[in-house]
Amino acid sequence: MAVTRQRQPEKQSNRKAQTKKQTRKAPGSTGRGDYYHVEVRPREEFVTFQTQDVGRRGHIQRVAGRRSSGYWTTVKWLIGKKDAHVQDEQLIPDTKAAKDVIKQLGSEPVRLVGDRFRAKPKPNTAETINPTPAQRRTRRENINKARITRRKKN
Repeated sequence: MAVTRQRQPEKQSNRKAQTKKQTRKAPGSTGRGDYYHVEVRPREEFVTFQTQDVGRRGHIQRVAGRRSSGYWTTVKWLIGKKDAHVQDEQLIPDTKAAKDVIKQLGSEPVRLVGDRFRAKPKPNTAETINPTPAQRRTRRENINKARITRRKKN
């Protein structure tokens, strides 16, 4: 003999709560968070995200995104409110770490809404235009290895 359970009638308050649609606000849009969000690339280009602490814990964080091709790159920077402040709609760094992050961006951060800013990513510098000493040393070593290999074959 199967026991059937009767459904309890819903309370009036539950029904009202279900009909009201509550949408989630975008991170950083209210201005009440712990970080300033400096967006570098649009999040629609990415499949997965990962947050990494840069330097001291809880101060500056890098949000990395994985593209559908498998490559990882920076989506945005989270700069703690202890490390920077907003003055005349501009993000002003208070610590050396925040200053370094803002300096390495491709443009000045422009305020969108709340704690959200947008900046351009730093353009890639071609190795032939500006090789570092380490790149020059590695290139020289590789050329020497190729010369030695060619001599051994002949």
